[in-house]
Amino acid sequence: MTPRGAALQSPPAAPEILHRCRELVAPALAEAIGGLHPWVAEMAGYALGRCEVGGAPATHSQGKGVRQALAVLGAEAAGGPAEAGVPGAVAVELVHTFSLLHDDIMDGDALRRGRPAVWKAYGTGPAVLAGDALFALAVETLTAGPATAHAAAAVRQLTTALRDLVRGQADDLLFADRPWSGPEAVGVGEYETMAVHKTGALLGCALALGAQLAGARQETTTALDRAGRHLGVAFQIADDLLGIWGDPAVTGKPVHGDLRQGKKTLPVLVALNAPGHGALAELLASPAALDDAAVRHAASLVERAGGRTGALREARRHLAAADTLLADASLAPRPAGELRTLLSSLAHRTI
Repeated sequence: MTPRGAALQSPPAAPEILHRCRELVAPALAEAIGGLHPWVAEMAGYALGRCEVGGAPATHSQGKGVRQALAVLGAEAAGGPAEAGVPGAVAVELVHTFSLLHDDIMDGDALRRGRPAVWKAYGTGPAVLAGDALFALAVETLTAGPATAHAAAAVRQLTTALRDLVRGQADDLLFADRPWSGPEAVGVGEYETMAVHKTGALLGCALALGAQLAGARQETTTALDRAGRHLGVAFQIADDLLGIWGDPAVTGKPVHGDLRQGKKTLPVLVALNAPGHGALAELLASPAALDDAAVRHAASLVERAGGRTGALREARRHLAAADTLLADASLAPRPAGELRTLLSSLAHRTI
């Protein structure tokens, strides 16, 4: 029974969890960026959604701060205070932003969150410089202040994730030159390995860093890292689905953008493994750029071949694996519950 006068409190929803963690991390993130060269700091602020070109305050919402939240919740789940995870939260947010700056250049993406990408707004060279500065600042963040006691282990965790991130990005770039069918085609297993590295490595790092900075045991940080990597695959699959069927008003990118670019996404790979996929493979292999009618037809063929449902099934499988790891890790109940709420919302892209 609930004691007389006590109010029943529902567990916080994912947006509330993200907001709480962003508010906690914001001062430390602002302080870190403020130490950069003023021009580089402006580009970093623009990339983070804090300002416009020229430095004026931003007129739109900032990013969700997913990796920040994972680091804070990782610290709390390991039994430490939320503040213990703040240096890790700043470090992973800086690395994530660095990776986006370089990804947009490599992929030729002109838009990021519905406005010009940094390389479009400031130029390619300046964007590379800003990305490099953020990477260096992330490492520095883990070697100063309250994080010092765990600095060596934390830096190892971050650099391992960075190595894997680069490996995943390299595979993703190489996939673009491989055929859609035949023995050299990209397999579903290869795709998932790429996603574990490209997307999962930093999500796992965020969770593990928070726990590590809170003094967690190695088995706890390992379990959290693995859970984050499974989440990363589910998150990447959800991103792939949005890249084909997402609403541009939500994604900030053109509809069917991934199909136009010929990206090897999981829904397409699943569809190409289905019987009778010849028409889809032939359409995708066409040397001519796909027009609006062609990409709509390709999206229809992918869906009819089971690409959409197959990709969703894989996303759910990885999310279940992440949940099992969290359940077995002996985490503090409240933050563990918030982690599950956040992971589910992220994997289904409902936030």
